[in-house]
Amino acid sequence: MRVCLLAGAALIALLPTAASAQAVPKKVYQLHQKMLTLDSHLDTPASLDLPGWSIEEEHDVHGDYTQVDLPRMKKGGLDGGFWAIYTPQGPLTVEGFRKARDFALLRGMSIRSMVATDPANFQLALAAKDAAPIAATGKRIVYISIENAYPLGEDVSLLKTFYDIGVRVSGFAHFAHNQFADSSTDPSKRPRYGGLSPLGKQLLAEMNRLGIVPDASHSSDQVLDDLLALSKTPVLLTHSGCKAIYDHPRNIDDAHLKALAAQGGVIQMNAYGAYLRASKPNPERQKAMAALMGQMREDAKLSPEKRAELLSKRQEIDRLYPEKDKATFDDFMAHMLHALKVVGPDHVGIGLDWDGGGGVVGLEDVVDLPKITNALLKAGYSEADIQKIWSGNVLRVLKAAEDGKVK
Repeated sequence: MRVCLLAGAALIALLPTAASAQAVPKKVYQLHQKMLTLDSHLDTPASLDLPGWSIEEEHDVHGDYTQVDLPRMKKGGLDGGFWAIYTPQGPLTVEGFRKARDFALLRGMSIRSMVATDPANFQLALAAKDAAPIAATGKRIVYISIENAYPLGEDVSLLKTFYDIGVRVSGFAHFAHNQFADSSTDPSKRPRYGGLSPLGKQLLAEMNRLGIVPDASHSSDQVLDDLLALSKTPVLLTHSGCKAIYDHPRNIDDAHLKALAAQGGVIQMNAYGAYLRASKPNPERQKAMAALMGQMREDAKLSPEKRAELLSKRQEIDRLYPEKDKATFDDFMAHMLHALKVVGPDHVGIGLDWDGGGGVVGLEDVVDLPKITNALLKAGYSEADIQKIWSGNVLRVLKAAEDGKVK
């Protein structure tokens, strides 16, 4: 879920506090490192295009606000995941579609370039069976996904081009309604189509034909209903939460959770604080952040000097208007444990929304991932259960999409 671009930054500041979760026991850390771990929603491709930023170097979440890089993936035991081509919602015009298409294609090329320039550490994955062999070599797994199908314009056949680039998961909408589907958070607070549009139904059929997993995150509940009724393969929520824990439009209720699971689908739990629990208003911070974000856009061409200037302004906002009521690791686990209680470990996974707004106190970047394994063990889940949660479930859904495609 991208919301802005500030050095690939999350919208929320992530400052160390005494409430951070304790380090995990060595035995748990070693177990975590042995597991095949995938995150189904990495917004890190936005960082790849930042001036002077390298995926090869270790960065500090408290310095440049980025959350994923190769050294930290190794420390946190993250084998890889689905690297998102995110495009912010723009006007539903020919020019808007063209600009979004070009931006999305270039972002896809940035992901492919990351792999091509460091084949010793990254490898493109195109099928479910690719993940384990790649991890066994010590390389990071790179699946590609689309967040917001807006760049496809009104030509669903363009999805084949993205499939050829490597896309294997695609969402429909983002913050606002688009040509394909209603968003769960459209500013109008009114549906446009009451689910998928006619064009959206064509897009779903093309996903099924190609073997691309349909992603319902960010789309409305009615879109999820349509996907469950029409998709020939299971549906994924790449980064979502539970309404029973916090009643937010981006989360889904237990009835939809059960319906998703009944058809083989999976909810991947996010760690976007504003969707985990309510927080107290912080008007001074919100005003300052809005002014700062007004100076940039997702496709901004920042010079190193301009990036440094914006980082300095962001850090000053954190100093002057710190967040005092942030979501915590316990809040994240409340959503995960609820989903597990409702649908069990065969239908829950992990998509934390790194570099797109995800991250909470105690779960601030990928280095903290072993804490999730530790918490699940403490909650009584077996190693086999946790392996499903970390990668088995999402790979099963991907395999089902592959098996269901037109040969």
